[in-house]
Amino acid sequence: MIYKDIVIIGAGPAGLAAALSAYENGVTDILILERENFLGGILNQCIHNGFGLHTFKEELTGPEYASRYIHKIEELNIEYRLNTMVIDISNTKQVIAINETDGVITIQAKAIILAMGCRERPRGALNIPGFRPSGIFSAGTAQKYVNINGYLPGRNIVILGSGDIGLIMARRLTLEGSNVKIVCEIMPYSSGLKRNIVQCLDDYQIPLRLSHTITRIHGKERIEGVTVAKVDASMQPISGTEEYVSCDTLLLSVGLIPENELSRKAGVVINPTTQGPFVSNSLETTIPGIFACGNVLHVHDLVDFVSEEAALAAKCAIKHIHGIQKHEKLISVIARAGIRYTVPSSIDPCEVDKMQLIRFRVSDVYENQYISVYFDFERVYHKLKRILTPGEMEQVILPKGWFDKFPTVKNISLEVERK
Repeated sequence: MIYKDIVIIGAGPAGLAAALSAYENGVTDILILERENFLGGILNQCIHNGFGLHTFKEELTGPEYASRYIHKIEELNIEYRLNTMVIDISNTKQVIAINETDGVITIQAKAIILAMGCRERPRGALNIPGFRPSGIFSAGTAQKYVNINGYLPGRNIVILGSGDIGLIMARRLTLEGSNVKIVCEIMPYSSGLKRNIVQCLDDYQIPLRLSHTITRIHGKERIEGVTVAKVDASMQPISGTEEYVSCDTLLLSVGLIPENELSRKAGVVINPTTQGPFVSNSLETTIPGIFACGNVLHVHDLVDFVSEEAALAAKCAIKHIHGIQKHEKLISVIARAGIRYTVPSSIDPCEVDKMQLIRFRVSDVYENQYISVYFDFERVYHKLKRILTPGEMEQVILPKGWFDKFPTVKNISLEVERK
């Protein structure tokens, strides 16, 4: 049996930032467990720039951003184990992992930080008719083939879904000489950041067809083409709008799913909307001493926000270890009209320092409408937003004084209002 103060599962941007924050705040008995053979997670294959503007005040590529944390982890001699798969977590914070060198490892932690990230939704979740030909990849897999392995997945590309990875790969494959014919999105809006639509599609004259999907995959050995059709308000294909598009490669960018199989094993309650754990403002899950951060909690736009969230999770884990979390009262945070979800889903006023940040996503596209926050039935925040889209994460900041002003508040609710 190995005993550790903090065990961090995952060595991507969330895990590394959590480890560094824990060390800098006085807890050095840390163990990071990573199933891959390298630190840095998905950032290693994200060679485009746009990372680090918030954290480092400069624009970095993914590997550059990761290296800033990796160098600090190694300088501080924070313990990590690569090629190590965690297979079980208990609600008593016992971790069981395996690797080739040590076999089965049992670790008893005082606190666990979940930082496993997310995975891409596969073709099997889409139920598209057709055979199972070669040439169909998730956008992240194609990104790894191009940026890490140096392989070009195809020459004539169709992309289904307008998530950020798919948009970025549209540009990347175009720069490598492929012909990206079309990006189809079943929703009437893109699920990616506006800047990626402009920089990755518009700048390269790649068409984006909203309210369109793929209804059939053609080809038996290798994909030969797809049938694209327009969909109605119920997301059903409209008869007569079908169009055949020839291609040798189909990329799927149809959403990300937080990796929470281990969380469920531990008994953590999962939010059905985000597929990540319910957490309080200390980022503690429903199991005391188990915390979650990064894309295992909810899918983020920017890695800078992942690092910020992970640093907070580590500080709160330290409070748990030292027994100074108060847990006197939890106020529910409720997503109402137009709000898809909020993180956190509850707030302990005793854990609010100067202000409380709530991040959220809207459920549709809204123009010139207000984000409102209510403490029970009294509106305390009302701000006009020119545009709100599901692809852009939003946030509100609640001052500590508001919690002092409403000491008996039971619910905090967020909603989109016309006026």
